[in-house]
Amino acid sequence: MKPVDKAPGGGPGQGPGRLCPLCGKTEAHDFRPFCSRRCADIDLGRWLRGAYVVPDQSDTSEEGEGGAGFSGE
Repeated sequence: MKPVDKAPGGGPGQGPGRLCPLCGKTEAHDFRPFCSRRCADIDLGRWLRGAYVVPDQSDTSEEGEGGAGFSGE
């Protein structure tokens, strides 16, 4: 069996060139997928403030379909 190369920031299925999604620097193993504690904390702050939102699919549905939606009554 061929030994696996243990490059910094890389692992099985990951190349050593993966980049931090916030600043673009090379990711650090301890803060994966980020490059530092700072970028990880910035991302956490964005989650806690609600900056990352999944769109609500119920807004696009037709009203009055009589389906399983909540009627509010």
